[in-house]
Amino acid sequence: MKKIIIVLFFFALIFFIANGNEEFIIPDNAIRLRVIANSNTFEDQAQKMEIKNNIENILKNDLIGVTNELDANSIINDSIPEIKNMINHYNLSYKLNYGQNYFPEKSYKGIKYKEGIYNSLVVTLGSGQGDNWWCVLFPPLCLMEAQETNMEDVDYEWFVKDLFHKYM
Repeated sequence: MKKIIIVLFFFALIFFIANGNEEFIIPDNAIRLRVIANSNTFEDQAQKMEIKNNIENILKNDLIGVTNELDANSIINDSIPEIKNMINHYNLSYKLNYGQNYFPEKSYKGIKYKEGIYNSLVVTLGSGQGDNWWCVLFPPLCLMEAQETNMEDVDYEWFVKDLFHKYM
């Protein structure tokens, strides 16, 4: 009897280890946001983060609670003039593209973001030679993550999976 229990325990352990290592992959119809800094100077990186925070503030109230990609697209499209107006206050050259853009593969806290062409809002500041910041706008991952006060206390992978199951 003990041998049977030991064998069953090892089979269960192997099953849980094999299934626990599956990576959660963000769905292709998610909408991303990317802000690329002019350079990697402290000033340009700070400006990138300030602009990204302003973009999030413009979009967050309208995107949180949106349950489908078409509504999210409409909200983002309608917000582009306000986003451009905000960036114009920085008195710098930039490019803003809302459409299909390339993203390299990235893994972050157990979540795999596949390489590919995605519907996204990309803001390139100046020459765009600096490090970039990006996240998922729909479902509103970066907007909800920004509201979480204790993200270290939250299992990030569970948080993302739960959010995508609610919205997709």
